[in-house]
Amino acid sequence: MHGRVINFAAGPSQIPLEVLEQAHSEFFNFRNSGMSVLELGHRGVHFEKINAEAEADLRQILSIPSNYKVVFLQAGGTGQFAAVPLNLIGKCDQSPDYLVTGKWSQSARDEAKLYSKPNTVAEIAGNSNTVSIPDQSTWKLNGAAPYFYYCDNETIHGIELPFVPVVPEGVPIVADMSSNFLTRPVDVSKYGVIYAGAQKNCGTSGLTIVIVREDLLTREKAHPVPTVLHWKKNSDANSLLNTPPLYAVYIAGLVFKWVLKNGGIKEMEARVKTKTDMIYEIIDQSEGFYNCLNDKNSRSRVNITFTINPKTLQDQFVKEGEDQGLCGLAGHRSVGGIRISLFNAITIDETTKLANFMKEFQKKNHKK
Repeated sequence: MHGRVINFAAGPSQIPLEVLEQAHSEFFNFRNSGMSVLELGHRGVHFEKINAEAEADLRQILSIPSNYKVVFLQAGGTGQFAAVPLNLIGKCDQSPDYLVTGKWSQSARDEAKLYSKPNTVAEIAGNSNTVSIPDQSTWKLNGAAPYFYYCDNETIHGIELPFVPVVPEGVPIVADMSSNFLTRPVDVSKYGVIYAGAQKNCGTSGLTIVIVREDLLTREKAHPVPTVLHWKKNSDANSLLNTPPLYAVYIAGLVFKWVLKNGGIKEMEARVKTKTDMIYEIIDQSEGFYNCLNDKNSRSRVNITFTINPKTLQDQFVKEGEDQGLCGLAGHRSVGGIRISLFNAITIDETTKLANFMKEFQKKNHKK
């Protein structure tokens, strides 16, 4: 439809067609304003309504408690690598806890080294056969940490935590949920901070969503915090402290309404499970032709990574997939292999098309 392909890339990712169609219909003249959303003043009534509705709908989707602020920011997830320690470190000698399960949590920890002395509680464990998250009993937690940080889903290696980490009482949990945001229910009250880049499940790039408990906004700060990363200042200004990424907020707002219209967060979770089970079943029953190195308890529901045996077939797999309109299948440039991202906008029918392609590719190329 519309000459579109199916985009399985890890981000920017596919946006629901219904959302794109509405955005297209409103592009030149948004709700009789005479202007495109791209041209709206960010302090005018039209955008203020977009901004307020987006926050209200997100609060409804995730049942966000009233003592949490929702802030729409720029600078992507990488900006939050710095924003987290800058907003939460009270003394320069404090040691926040970091669980390192892949590239993005490692990068966040390395950024924190500029402002603090982060403690690595554990790093991803792996051998020639499997990659798994270290058991919590082996973690070396700092009981006096100003916060505990982890990435809920690592897109590069396809690792996802199936649980909320247990940390010492009083230590707020900070979670990067950029790639699995809105794919399953979350008990927000268990976290101090949740943040997510929008370009996976919430629309387009340029917007970062931060959900932060109110009491953390007034923490003493060891370093001056740049205004663009200052959670409290942006919260107090209703995310309008400077010119926001208007169009990204608008698209995210449309996605939130799409989620609510299509059954809410529990329905998103059910759809993801159906899609994920379909693909992992093919991998696990492929007699080693498709090889996932991740332990089953650590496998991501939204970023499925694997190699093909022999590896010389991987480029052919990507090329033949593209020929059938199945795009974005190549693994991250740092690790290679294959990566299939099954974010909310990917439908079950589209996943079925990929599944059939995988079966046929194996049938043609598997030498037992």
